[in-house]
Amino acid sequence: MTAWYIQRTLQPPKSHFFLLGPRGTGKTAWCNEQFKNALRIDLLNPAILREYSSQPERLIGLVEGNPGKKQIVIDEIQKLPELLDVVHLLIERKTAHQFVLTGSSARKLRRQSTNLLGGRAVQKHLHPYMAFEIGSRFDLQKALNLGLLPVVWASAEPQEVLDAYNGLYLREEVQMEGLVRNVGDFARFLETMSFAHASVLNLANIARESHINRKTVENYVQILEDLLLGFRLEVFTKRAKRGLAAHPKFYFFDTGIFRANRPRGPLDSPSELNGLALEGLVAQHLHAWCAYTSESHQLHYWGTRTGVEVDFVVYGPSGLYAIEVKNSNRIRPEDLKALAAFAEDYPQSRRYFLYRGQERQFINGILCLPCAEFLAQLRPDRFPEV
Repeated sequence: MTAWYIQRTLQPPKSHFFLLGPRGTGKTAWCNEQFKNALRIDLLNPAILREYSSQPERLIGLVEGNPGKKQIVIDEIQKLPELLDVVHLLIERKTAHQFVLTGSSARKLRRQSTNLLGGRAVQKHLHPYMAFEIGSRFDLQKALNLGLLPVVWASAEPQEVLDAYNGLYLREEVQMEGLVRNVGDFARFLETMSFAHASVLNLANIARESHINRKTVENYVQILEDLLLGFRLEVFTKRAKRGLAAHPKFYFFDTGIFRANRPRGPLDSPSELNGLALEGLVAQHLHAWCAYTSESHQLHYWGTRTGVEVDFVVYGPSGLYAIEVKNSNRIRPEDLKALAAFAEDYPQSRRYFLYRGQERQFINGILCLPCAEFLAQLRPDRFPEV
């Protein structure tokens, strides 16, 4: 184990699986820790990529020549989706090997692979750190400023890593893969999207502000999701009792990446940026919680046509949770009104108000918690208790 490695909560399946996650989330480090004696093929290495591009079937000889290597780890499989046909063939032969296929983009896999191994491999996702993984080293303000990407936390110059991150994706994932025709337009779109973080997604406004036509903007948003750089939250509509909002909200996958994209100047309020970062930090934790929890849960938000909104709703076998987040040091009665409205429609829900204060309180059925405490206690299969 390297000196900076932090134990992750994700547990490896016993069968073949895809491990998807943006660059910098620690997929390779996790695989190295979990499968110390695996046979490894790194498709980020140009020489290795050229070899397998010209002759994908050479994988058969490599696997058959190493019968003692029970796990075969192929890094960044989206670089060569054709290799999945060979993997599929080897799986059909029942060679007793386990294939672990990492990737930082779902786009080329979906477009160029017809069956993703015919359902013979499950999909797992690796997210930025959760607060409980970092433990006593977790610092809320540091997380708000830098995010929770392992590659950032492991660096002696974390801000430089963040600043370079967008360039990495623009160069390697977007430009080299030919995902967009105009990289300059995409860079301008990314900056505009930073103003849509933690907000209802209005494609017409984004198109107007980035000077790009709406259809292209729709494609760019899909690219962000395919590259796992952002996600949308749909409105929670199950058994709705009132008119609800129609549009999803958007979040960057990591609050540090949001801040790296967001231009800053004398007109930008630090409290506004901290508020957006705080909501995004909770969003990425809940997103990871849904991925890591054993039973299937979905993450939504709740908003009415009259403008009443609850930031997050988690729905699944373990229950119905409603979470409101405020970048405030105190609890005001008006801050709890949206949760109270949600309780009228869903009295069986468990409701949380997260803020920057220090006191833990229970007010009218709402558990009010310091945000740092909530994040530290949130772990797979367990929500903070009253």
